[in-house]
Amino acid sequence: MPSLDKNVNSLKFVMVYPLLSWYNSYHHTVYHKNPEMKRGFAMSQYILALDQGTTSSRAIAFDRSGNIAALSQQSLPQHYPQAGWVEHDPLEIWDTQRRAAAEVIARLPEGSVAGIGVTNQRETTILWDKATGEPVYNAIVWQCRRTAELCEDLKRRGLEERIRSATGLLIDAYFSGSKIRWILDNVPGVRRRAERGEVLFGTVESWLIWKLTGRHVTDYANASRTMLFDIHRLAWDEELCGILGVPTAMLPQPVPNSAVYGTVQPGIPGLESLAGVPVCGAAGDQQSALFGQTCFAPGEAKNTYGTGCFTLMNVGEKPVRSRAGLLTSVAWQVDGKTTYALEGSVFNAGSTIQWLRDELGIISSAPEIDVLAATVPDSGGVVVVPAFTGLGAPYWDMYARGAILGVTRGTGRAHIARAVLSCIAAQVTDLMLAMRQDAGCDIALLRADGGASVSDVLLQMQADLLRIPVDRPEMVETTAFGAAALAGLSCGFWRDMDEIAALRRSQRMFLPERPQADCDAYYRLWKRAVSRAADWIEH
Repeated sequence: MPSLDKNVNSLKFVMVYPLLSWYNSYHHTVYHKNPEMKRGFAMSQYILALDQGTTSSRAIAFDRSGNIAALSQQSLPQHYPQAGWVEHDPLEIWDTQRRAAAEVIARLPEGSVAGIGVTNQRETTILWDKATGEPVYNAIVWQCRRTAELCEDLKRRGLEERIRSATGLLIDAYFSGSKIRWILDNVPGVRRRAERGEVLFGTVESWLIWKLTGRHVTDYANASRTMLFDIHRLAWDEELCGILGVPTAMLPQPVPNSAVYGTVQPGIPGLESLAGVPVCGAAGDQQSALFGQTCFAPGEAKNTYGTGCFTLMNVGEKPVRSRAGLLTSVAWQVDGKTTYALEGSVFNAGSTIQWLRDELGIISSAPEIDVLAATVPDSGGVVVVPAFTGLGAPYWDMYARGAILGVTRGTGRAHIARAVLSCIAAQVTDLMLAMRQDAGCDIALLRADGGASVSDVLLQMQADLLRIPVDRPEMVETTAFGAAALAGLSCGFWRDMDEIAALRRSQRMFLPERPQADCDAYYRLWKRAVSRAADWIEH
């Protein structure tokens, strides 16, 4: 029987995937080569972006000038069943995203949406029943650390080089592969059903595309964050799937980031008017932000200041292997051309501001942190290390925990607020220094986006520490715009990437102001603080 299962899984690669590839090729031929069909969509007024994040589901309609025509946001609750565990309800993900989309299209003329792009929290893992569409377990969120021991076991087995060379990733609980394994091993009956092809896996964009179109696909960018995907061949690595114990029958078909994946099914409550509209662009949130920031040339970089911080640099058509603790991922594939990115991931950034507000009560709203931090010239020697769920790049310490160091009797609320903003800027500095080392070149400019990028104090700190300009665009919804741009290229809404690049406008450029000696002194203090928080949990 095991050999039969293996043969069935092999047949999927031999027969099913080529069939789906043919389908996509057919769609490209009929859709892109048929002027009448393409013109019909091109005459529409908007592209709809679905931006499904860690704490909210958002929908944004963009016009041809890249301006926001309508926006809706729905909060998404997180669930913490145990210390270090983070989950979402997949049905809540879908419901909040559906309601956000419904609110947006209700404000638009009927028939005015040309296409839909999807972007998402990436490594978050969902398994669902193929027949019923019901999740078999809660989504395990990218922040969740429950599989740390499984990852340590993979390291002890000497698999780091094998995984790194194929996937561009380090072994860490962050990525989807170990999360899939946990559900298969811990939810009764799921493994057997998955081996029979009755259970499907997807990251969040795959789940949303399934709900919208009924098709089981994942884009190359999201696939490259699973620890199961060969970024050189752009295909699932069957050997790694075997090592992780993941049946290939449950995996989605990898597809380009700008292509027609299917059309919206009729009868979805609130989305009836979208029936027949193509879902035609997708990318994980950070790759989408890189695209939305129009970092189309090698050496261009952006940082997203969201729940975490994610610095990505375009490295061109050949993947660059990091020697400084960074990751290599597929950035996107457009018109058959694959672009790669170096990435550094910080687990806690905007979430640290939320912690200051919700757990410590030092501020009552996120914008208040700027006002409070600006009342003192520095943090008074206080350093916050926000390792609530360990440290990401370049440290990759699953056992680090948060710390507040340097506190004196004179420490006040404002010093802690400033220390929180400083620690976000310091973590991005860690990533940028590593990126310079790997790329072998200076980065002349950092483009900023994400919710926390509205903080002038934070971005000024960032420019000071990096000693380079930090550019904040007029339209900071670059993650959603990236998904919209990928979809718009596919359906002919925009002609090419040059037209998209021309839409970006700078809102403010932050230049270094603070003396470099002061910045260097703080950064040395930051590194000392990180060493104190490292490896805190006994293991």
